[in-house]
Amino acid sequence: MDYFKEYQKWCESSEFDEETKNELIQIKDDNKEIEDRFYKELEFGTAGLRGIIGAGTNRMNKYTVGKATQGLANYIVEQETGKKGVVISYDSRKMSKEFSEQTALILNANGIKTFLFEELRPVPELSFTVRELNCTAGVMITASHNPPKYNGYKVYWDDGAQIVAPRDADIINKVKQVESYNEIKTISRKEAEEKGLFNLIGKEIDDKYIAKLKSLVLNPEIMKEQGKMLKVVYTPLHGTGNTITERLLKELGIQNLYVVPEQKDPDGNFPTVDYPNPEDPKSFKLALALAEKVDADIVLATDPDADRLGVFSKDKITGKYMDYTGNMSALLIAEYRISQMKEKGLLPENGMFIKTIVSSNLADAIASNYNLDLYEVLTGFKNIGAVIRNAEETGKNQYVFGFEESYGCLIGDYARDKDGISAVMSLCELACYGKSQNKTAWDMMQDIYKKYGYYKEGLVSIVREGVQGAKEIEDMMTRTRKKDVEEISNLKVLKYKDIKEDYQKDYRTGEISKTGLPASNVLYYELENNSWCCVRPSGTEPKIKIYMGVKGKTEQDADEKLEILKKEMVKLVTEI
Repeated sequence: MDYFKEYQKWCESSEFDEETKNELIQIKDDNKEIEDRFYKELEFGTAGLRGIIGAGTNRMNKYTVGKATQGLANYIVEQETGKKGVVISYDSRKMSKEFSEQTALILNANGIKTFLFEELRPVPELSFTVRELNCTAGVMITASHNPPKYNGYKVYWDDGAQIVAPRDADIINKVKQVESYNEIKTISRKEAEEKGLFNLIGKEIDDKYIAKLKSLVLNPEIMKEQGKMLKVVYTPLHGTGNTITERLLKELGIQNLYVVPEQKDPDGNFPTVDYPNPEDPKSFKLALALAEKVDADIVLATDPDADRLGVFSKDKITGKYMDYTGNMSALLIAEYRISQMKEKGLLPENGMFIKTIVSSNLADAIASNYNLDLYEVLTGFKNIGAVIRNAEETGKNQYVFGFEESYGCLIGDYARDKDGISAVMSLCELACYGKSQNKTAWDMMQDIYKKYGYYKEGLVSIVREGVQGAKEIEDMMTRTRKKDVEEISNLKVLKYKDIKEDYQKDYRTGEISKTGLPASNVLYYELENNSWCCVRPSGTEPKIKIYMGVKGKTEQDADEKLEILKKEMVKLVTEI
């Protein structure tokens, strides 16, 4: 793309309004900014369309959202499923409400019925609603945990999961075929309502979603009894989480619930945090201060669209609040729920446990212990959703649990995306169960390590922004791909996978075969002693990610092994 030519077009063409043109004229002397805004078009990654809000082809604005929606509409019309309708929700970010209504009206202009939430709602409720209303698709306006300047656009299909291959490519092609913004169809809200195309939804769906979550509680009586004493601090980090969470927990019997007041209300500026990511311990500053004040047992935070959950819980021995990684919190929930399901005779004989390729090997140990079939998929919860759909269609397996290391899990098949709300509920339930056994949630986590071994995981992100940064990331992946690595951190490579090239080499036998996974720019190293590492560029952010995991005899042993492996992997990826 000739970025400057495209910039001039946006400044001069009648396709664009005066507000857009004025914004772009303000940067006429800033070539670097012009290039960044116009050197490419926003593309779908593991979580859909995502970018900085502003004018330009590489920005989130009403034109790029309009083009994406018109492409989606063209695909739905071609599929002849428009009468089933599309559910639309949005989070607290800037322009989220505007983008959501715009999306609805463009779909309406194409004869497609829409169900727009009357106010912001979380991603998992959108996923649930697509299934509940038997709609053909769903759209969520959100940039998840990104900084305030971002927004995004996630597309879901009729099973409630984000779109996967080949449908994602088909929709992207439809978007690319929209060559002019003048092709975007429009209709007034009044006309759309009169035609029965534009519909608002709200409390009636909340009631059904909450009822479904409550039905998944395994020990409701224990939760009600111990909920009188359990102290919980929760923060939605200025996002959608508290539209559901406070009501849900109180109905389940959690009487001492403290929602962080400064972060309770939705606010797209996210004024109390650098960025609203529960993976970052700094986002817990206010929540932990409140926890100290009220002597809370557990501290929970969801991101703006409430699909991710961050956790701290109190260690009664030291009195400190201990941080959980996404692997830890998900697997604590998994071990609790699966063990209780087994005890109550609820665990299916053909049960399955799904994890992503960069998630903890502790999942493998738990699945093996309970005789569950383990499935491993590429990053992105949509890939977990695809396995659930296939199992549903074939009848081969029953879904029990799925998670990814990026702080997301799903405890049932009522939805097809990670659900931070049900994860909050599950953490509170297991904390109540622990209390009935005179154990804290941290004690329960330590019990898991004692049972299965000390599995530890880490992530290093190397950020490279802008056009040059994108090239540097590409170069790092290319160089690493070409290196014949037989040993990392004094650990032999047992198996190497280049998933982009569908190439797999077993170093023990010399056998070369296909990975069997969809093509993706991922390099994976299986190492001896239950260690592993993986390299991939982010699908939504300007960074290359290095994941790794180890197993130690003690916590200290695992920590030491992990630090050594981190250093070696950064060296492997960055050295020329």
